[in-house]
Amino acid sequence: MSDLAPGTRLAARLRASAPVCVGLDPVVERLPASIDAARPVAAIESFSRQILDAVVGLVPCIKVQSACFERYGAEGVAALERVIRTSVDAGFETILDAKRGDIGISATHYAAAAAATGAHWVTLNGYLGEDGVVPFLDAGLGVFVLVRTSNPSGDEIQSPVCGNGTVATLVARMVDRLGGVVAAGDLASAGAVVGATKPEAAAALRLAMPRAPFLLPGYGAQGGGAEGVRAALDEHGGGVIVTASRSIIHAWVETSGPWTAAVSDAAARMADEIGGLVAEVA
Repeated sequence: MSDLAPGTRLAARLRASAPVCVGLDPVVERLPASIDAARPVAAIESFSRQILDAVVGLVPCIKVQSACFERYGAEGVAALERVIRTSVDAGFETILDAKRGDIGISATHYAAAAAATGAHWVTLNGYLGEDGVVPFLDAGLGVFVLVRTSNPSGDEIQSPVCGNGTVATLVARMVDRLGGVVAAGDLASAGAVVGATKPEAAAALRLAMPRAPFLLPGYGAQGGGAEGVRAALDEHGGGVIVTASRSIIHAWVETSGPWTAAVSDAAARMADEIGGLVAEVA
């Protein structure tokens, strides 16, 4: 892994390419016919590796959904680690989407396990406060803390008014504090998951976390659009990663021809779309 801080490395990657992240959420029931699903773990690993090959050079980031592999036990976890290593070796900024949330020695164990995969970043549930975040930063990982998620039921917990903001604002202030002082042009290694479906919230949260990278789910199929991305941009017109899973990794479902070509085309279209959107603001 690079000696650079995760936020510094991510900022450099985002300056060089469109800020798009492809989510690897492999499901056995939704694989191309050319992949033999008789052995589920081998099948989802093969699918994941072919996705990586299809989008390399088109997007800078990959997010690997741990649950899709963990459900298969030790064999699945081993496949998860191999996919992450392949992603890192291919040059992707790689996020382990595990949404861990614990404290004390348990958090330290989780952090060591996440770092051992070779991933650069991990997603975390920040409900336990900084005790559940600091061990991951201490392990050399960048973190994306769930702050304002794209799922509708998250509103019940995240949107109530609390002091001079919302509950999400409290979490955002913690993320900003843990990000520390960042050099001009860099990003903090403490970032936030903020739904592209919540533009007003994203704008307010950007004020609370000026240097944090925002991982933006919900763009496209979930209803998030250009407004949600623009609202999350930092003062330099960057600082965001727009993530998409099904719209890219299942792009082949409605097309003919090689399935990996459909995936490549979908990734390229999204990169053009998001890159153009960010360029308009910058």
